[in-house]
Amino acid sequence: MIQLVVSILLYFVIFFGIAFILNMLLRQTWLMAFLYPIIIIMIIDGMPTTAYFKNPGNAFSKLGSELLHLTAADITILISGFVGTIVSGIVIRLLRKSGYQMF
Repeated sequence: MIQLVVSILLYFVIFFGIAFILNMLLRQTWLMAFLYPIIIIMIIDGMPTTAYFKNPGNAFSKLGSELLHLTAADITILISGFVGTIVSGIVIRLLRKSGYQMF
């Protein structure tokens, strides 16, 4: 149970930080929110990304199988990372609205 709480907090903080830095550098507030599903697919599937272009039928069926075998704890951890990216976008937007210019 402790590992679950630490993992949730860790994913939230890591993806909040990555999204915040990308938002500052690229000035694209919701970029990481759109990239997050791609990153998660790369984490979950365990296949090279080129497999989706070379053998898409097999690659997508394996991805579907992997997604169905995720546990509730895994889903909760991954959702916390996505929430971190969303909160980062909201914070950046509030900071810009308050007059802070980042890079």
